[in-house]
Amino acid sequence: MSILHLLPVGTVDGGLLVELRRGLANAFNVRCEIIRRPLDPEFAFHPERMQYHSTELLERLRTEVASDSWRLLGVSQLDLFMPILTFVFGEAQIEDKCAVVSVHRLQQEFYGLPSDRQRMQERLLKEAIHELGHTLGLMHCRDYGCAMAASHSVEWIDIKSTEFCGDCFARVRARIPEKKLWGVF
Repeated sequence: MSILHLLPVGTVDGGLLVELRRGLANAFNVRCEIIRRPLDPEFAFHPERMQYHSTELLERLRTEVASDSWRLLGVSQLDLFMPILTFVFGEAQIEDKCAVVSVHRLQQEFYGLPSDRQRMQERLLKEAIHELGHTLGLMHCRDYGCAMAASHSVEWIDIKSTEFCGDCFARVRARIPEKKLWGVF
């Protein structure tokens, strides 16, 4: 059986993982499970930036993929970066089994605004679907409403949907005809 595994990277709010599991299971129509043993992220911490290198986390995630994993999504509350960018909401390699996302900059509090858990959960689901879309071979989409639209700020995340546009969906469907994955789209 193929399972979408969620792996906490560092300390992650359990309720956040439960909600994300529910949203991703519905979005991809696939069994989704939370791995209880978190990944220690300290190897990816860069003190000069006070952030965690997302590519290094992805490399480690690849060693955690179980034989029954369809995909492995690392979920973090840490501030992530790539050397060419100030920060990232997440990262995935095209057509890989692993992706990583972070809640850190999806929270209203990061921007000095009052907490809004529902908005943060929606943003996290959108970014998780986006990064998993990359693992399915999708690139960034020009349709701002598509889950595969690039996200340069949280405002861009708020604009997009949790669904792939027709073109992106057709690309994935042509490459991965497993009907069981597409019951909701």
